[in-house]
Amino acid sequence: MFNRISEQTLARFCGIYSGLVFGIYWIPLRALEASGFEGMWATTVFNGVSTLVVAPLIIYYWRNFFHRRWRFHFICFGVGLGYALYASAFVYTQVVSVIVLFYLMPIWGFLLARWFIGDPITPARWFSMIIAFAGLWIILGKGNNIPVPQNVGDWMALSSGLIWAALALMLLTDKKENPLNYAAGFVGWGFITCLVSAIVATSLGYSAPPHWPALGHELIWLLPFALIVIVPAAVATIYGPTKLNPGIVGLLFMTEISVGTITAALWAGEPFGTRQIIGIILITIAGILETVWLFISTKKATDAL
Repeated sequence: MFNRISEQTLARFCGIYSGLVFGIYWIPLRALEASGFEGMWATTVFNGVSTLVVAPLIIYYWRNFFHRRWRFHFICFGVGLGYALYASAFVYTQVVSVIVLFYLMPIWGFLLARWFIGDPITPARWFSMIIAFAGLWIILGKGNNIPVPQNVGDWMALSSGLIWAALALMLLTDKKENPLNYAAGFVGWGFITCLVSAIVATSLGYSAPPHWPALGHELIWLLPFALIVIVPAAVATIYGPTKLNPGIVGLLFMTEISVGTITAALWAGEPFGTRQIIGIILITIAGILETVWLFISTKKATDAL
């Protein structure tokens, strides 16, 4: 029991760390955009550098990566596709719509886990979802409007959340694969899907061609940033779903909203006041509620022995 709780606690920290990193993801992306890598090209370059960092791992385990690994590559491709859809959705619809529709993910995650593996949706989980969405609504200031997909960008965001929830469940039920392999596969397939998306967007006139001469200068800070921050975040992003209910993973990922709100206020001059503070507090409570509930329940069970 102790080892199981320890693994789940580590997985929760991984989910929170993933949200923290993706909450500052916009900063390097905007730096790349300012250097001449517009739209999906910024994400492609970012993931391309991360792929270079994990390339030695892929080469070392090349047999494990490329020989008869259909389930492995299906999951990695799906995670990469979900990531590309989420990143691309910002080009085609409002930022608020993307965030709200993607972060319906906890609902899909809890429902899928209930249907396929019988994991119950406890009162604590229902309460976590309610206060998390309340915090999200307060931060975004959407009032009483319920977001309904109305364009291709909206459907991309909604699909991304569904894909992440489904693949998080597949990761949870795969007890044999090393999470490090999945992390490397996620980075590699994420780069491929983003590259294809960027090429398509450029060919259709939605994005300008990249300014490749600027890449050499950007690599000076991109390589260490990918090594120290992004690749560990990729490992954390994969490790969390291998141990946790996909609905819980979605709630933990919502720390991205809190961190993004704070950093955007500090460095991009976006609004930050009472509404944002209340929303961040609610999302934070939602993320830690089940961990606290698990600790209390375990302590009561131990005391009763």
